[in-house]
Amino acid sequence: MLVPCLLLNTGKFLFLMMAVDLDLGNYERFLDLTLTRENNITTGKIYQSVLEKERRGDYLGKTVQVVPHITDAIKNHIESVATIPVDGQEGPADVCVIELGGTVGDIESMPFIEALRQLSFSVGPDNFCLIHVSLVPVLGVVGEQKTKPTQHSVRELRALGLTPHLLACRSAQPILDNTKEKLSQFCHVPAGNILNVHDVPNIWHVPLLLRNQNAHLSILKQLNLLRIAAAPDLRDWTNLAATHDNLTNSVKIAMVGKYVGLTDSYLSVVKALLHACIACSLKPSIDWIAASDLEDESSKSTPEAHAAAWEALRKASCVLVPGGFGDRGVKGMILAAKYARENKVPYFGICLGMQISVIEFARSVLGWEKANSTEFDDATPNPVVIFMPEGSKTHMGSTMRLGSRRTLFQTADCITSRMYHNSAHVDERHRHRYEVNPEFIGAFEEAGLKFVGKDETGNRMEILELPSHPFYVGVQFHPEFKSRPRRPSPVFLGFILAATGQLNLYLEKQQNGS
Repeated sequence: MLVPCLLLNTGKFLFLMMAVDLDLGNYERFLDLTLTRENNITTGKIYQSVLEKERRGDYLGKTVQVVPHITDAIKNHIESVATIPVDGQEGPADVCVIELGGTVGDIESMPFIEALRQLSFSVGPDNFCLIHVSLVPVLGVVGEQKTKPTQHSVRELRALGLTPHLLACRSAQPILDNTKEKLSQFCHVPAGNILNVHDVPNIWHVPLLLRNQNAHLSILKQLNLLRIAAAPDLRDWTNLAATHDNLTNSVKIAMVGKYVGLTDSYLSVVKALLHACIACSLKPSIDWIAASDLEDESSKSTPEAHAAAWEALRKASCVLVPGGFGDRGVKGMILAAKYARENKVPYFGICLGMQISVIEFARSVLGWEKANSTEFDDATPNPVVIFMPEGSKTHMGSTMRLGSRRTLFQTADCITSRMYHNSAHVDERHRHRYEVNPEFIGAFEEAGLKFVGKDETGNRMEILELPSHPFYVGVQFHPEFKSRPRRPSPVFLGFILAATGQLNLYLEKQQNGS
């Protein structure tokens, strides 16, 4: 994530990720870009394209090999994406930033490293800049900064035909001058090109940290772009980092999910909460509640965990149920939704969280005790949530409703529409297979649960609200994917405003144009 952080506002940059994980979302959030499937290369995608070419006879019967066929496919993908116009701008990017995830020497990344070696040779030294990220650990007892891991990884990289122009050294503390000199001597990298990315109070300090080391000048010099690149304008970013550091008040958020043991599963949601909280001058205080711990009959939950989960839920100012798959923890989520609805606690359900609120309402208000989703019970007499794919029904990977879809607001007089500035529609990203059964919408709305957002066909329910509640909102899409540090998601912002009792005042000011 180093280069995108550093080159904010210095020119047009395109991003291409190879074998990465959560960094894709960080690129989008930091630079407020909209990336597509073309911006991500996976091993499966490359191998599939090569197999399809072989089946069509494109290789004229030749033996298909990793080199040159796989490596050529990787290079071709890079070159094709590099010509795509940058999001919101005309013409291709000035620089294509390629991140290769993993560890040097891993068998998974070998074809990608070879492809980059060939690419560096074909584009020439003035058009290729390699930044190698490495760890500089510190021995706890002695306190000595060890350079051996970086030396070995650079040696391995050089043996594969790639020589780094810059080193980005991760460390807990700033690296010492003698450590930098040692790295420079043994890794054949100028001392001025050794960047130290040490731990900072929050991630938004990283661009400032790199800017203060003149890292952008080293990169632009290598690419021969010093004369045409603008200086990075990080004034807003500096204010944002300072604001985060100076926050004192917090809001307690109960996150009720099934993957709370692996919090990175909800990283985009956590970031969206952070963006919304900072806009309200607050720090998010998230209580991670395993949904199964809320269930009375859960065999996996101890009495102590059960009591602690309910105590955390009751102390929270708001309740959020994020997305997920499978029936584990569903009963606990339903209990959380019921608690929030009955006690007028702001509730926000995303994807599965929306479906949970529908199931709970059907059971508790409509009296359909066995109402359920066909994902959890295909024999339910009241299938309020059903399988509604947008692709093949026989291939698991082709049944999801993916990507950006349009939601049309059914009424302007609802919280969600007003948070989106009374827009007639909104485009948000989706990732699901199951949706609210349109056959039951009449019964739900007659009982008070309103579906204020639908797709263009009117058959897919996108947003629900409970008008008699301070904030009870469910969305089938994933608004967290479009949340940005300086432009929080409207639904997340409304959720935090409601949790702190500021929502009505905010909506009144917005209506008055202030």
